[in-house]
Amino acid sequence: MNRQELAKAIYEVSHITGVFKLRSGIESNEYFDKYRFESNPKILQAIAKQMVSLIPTGIDYLAGLEMGGIPIASLLSIETGIPAVFIRKTPKEYGTCQFVEGALVQGKKLLIIEDVVTSGGQIIISTNDLRNEGAIIDQAICVIDREAGGKDNLMKSNITLNALFNMNDLKPKK
Repeated sequence: MNRQELAKAIYEVSHITGVFKLRSGIESNEYFDKYRFESNPKILQAIAKQMVSLIPTGIDYLAGLEMGGIPIASLLSIETGIPAVFIRKTPKEYGTCQFVEGALVQGKKLLIIEDVVTSGGQIIISTNDLRNEGAIIDQAICVIDREAGGKDNLMKSNITLNALFNMNDLKPKK
């Protein structure tokens, strides 16, 4: 599936309209239900293949953020051979009680993997937590940048965001 076909497929399967409260607290009249494209194996595989080119060199781990970044990080790991770690929003309350699953990240260079970015808030929170664990993070990639300030907010936290698509890429051309 080429880039244009993938954009069309993502839009057709996941774009919905109505009134939606985004994670940032902002209300929107359109929404990309990421789970609709992440649960579709053909689309998810095409996304991973296209996102490989966004991965910088020298990355030790692909860090998939709970919950939407995890399937993307998993497929990117398969495509590239770069190991993945999975980042919880809060540490689990049993067993190892960790918020990073899969490996120790101290001194390791991580690439944050997210599905949709609006304000970048969860990336900033998770990056700060990971940096407190000794991880080295300066970049994040996502499937969709909603172009709602996330890229600028992340830059203030010394994180460069690269997106496979932005909102205009996905909207059908009239």
